[in-house]
Amino acid sequence: MGTDSLDVRQEENRKKWRLSRRRLLQIMGVAGATALATQVAPALMGKAPANGAEGEASPKRLRRWSMIIDLRRCDGCQSQNTPPKCTTACIEGRFTPEPMEWIEVYEHEMPGGGTQFLPTPCMQCQNPPCVNVCPVGATWSTPEGHVLIDQRRCIGCRMCMAACPYERRFFTWGQPAIPAQSLFIEYSPEHQQPMKKGVVYKCDFCPEMARAGRLPMCVQGCPQHAIYYGDLEEDLATNGEDVIQFSSFIDQNNAFRYKEDLGTEPRVYYIPGHGEAAGRKPETKGKLQNEWKWQQKVQGATTWKRSGT
Repeated sequence: MGTDSLDVRQEENRKKWRLSRRRLLQIMGVAGATALATQVAPALMGKAPANGAEGEASPKRLRRWSMIIDLRRCDGCQSQNTPPKCTTACIEGRFTPEPMEWIEVYEHEMPGGGTQFLPTPCMQCQNPPCVNVCPVGATWSTPEGHVLIDQRRCIGCRMCMAACPYERRFFTWGQPAIPAQSLFIEYSPEHQQPMKKGVVYKCDFCPEMARAGRLPMCVQGCPQHAIYYGDLEEDLATNGEDVIQFSSFIDQNNAFRYKEDLGTEPRVYYIPGHGEAAGRKPETKGKLQNEWKWQQKVQGATTWKRSGT
C-alpha cells in the first residue's frame, strides 16, 4: 500500500471518530439521551446495539460522569498570556469568591527537569474520604458519581477538608460576595448558590449543566481543548471539539489517576504530558495568577487568605 493510500485511510478512520459538538451533547443530555446513544454510539464505536436488536432502544441507565485531562495539550494558558482559562471560566461561571479555585492549576516539577501543569478539579472519588468523615451527612455521593455538599446542613467543622487528600474543599472564612443574579436562584447543592459564610464549598462537576446537555465551565473555557467530559456508561467523552471512546483513550495513552494508590477511586484521569501539543517546552516555567474580576462589580465583597488567617 502506498503512502498516499495510507494517509487517505488514516484520515477516513479519524473521521469515524468525529462527531459534531451539538450531536454529542444531544447524546449526553438526559432527555432522549439513551435512545440517541443507542443509535449513534454503535456506529461511532463500530459496535452493535447493546441489547441485540438493531435500532432498539436500550433501557435507561444511570450516567457515570467522568473527566480526562490531556496534559499534552495543557500549557497553563502560557500561549494565551493569561491565567489558566479553565479556572477563570469556573470563577466567572460559578461566582466563586476569592481565593476559591474549584479547578486549580498546579505547576509541578518534572523528574527530568522543567515543569508541567496539572489542572485539579474535585476528583469525584467513588470512595471519598470526605464523605466518610462528615458527622452530619452534609456531603454524599450521588448515583451518577457526583460528590455534593448541602451547605444548609453543613456545620462548618471542616473535617471533610482535613480528610481530602487533594485539598479540593474550601471554607468561607468571611461573607462571600453574592452577585445580584444569584439572589434569584433557588438554592441547590448542584450549583451551591447563593453562597454563605462558615460552610464548605467545592467543584461539583456541573451536574445540572450535564443534565441539560452542556459541558462544564472548565471544559468550555479551555482554549487548548485539554479537558474531556463524558459518561463511562456510554463510554463517550468530548472536549467540545472531538469525540473519543473513553476506555480506549485512557488505555492507549497510559492514563493515570492522581494519588490512585490511596484507594479513593477518583473519576478524573490524566494523560501524561507537559503541553507539548500546544508547543510548550518544559523549561517554560511560570503561570499568571488568577483574578476575580467579577467581584469588583459587587460592592462590599469580602476576601480572605487561603489558610483562613
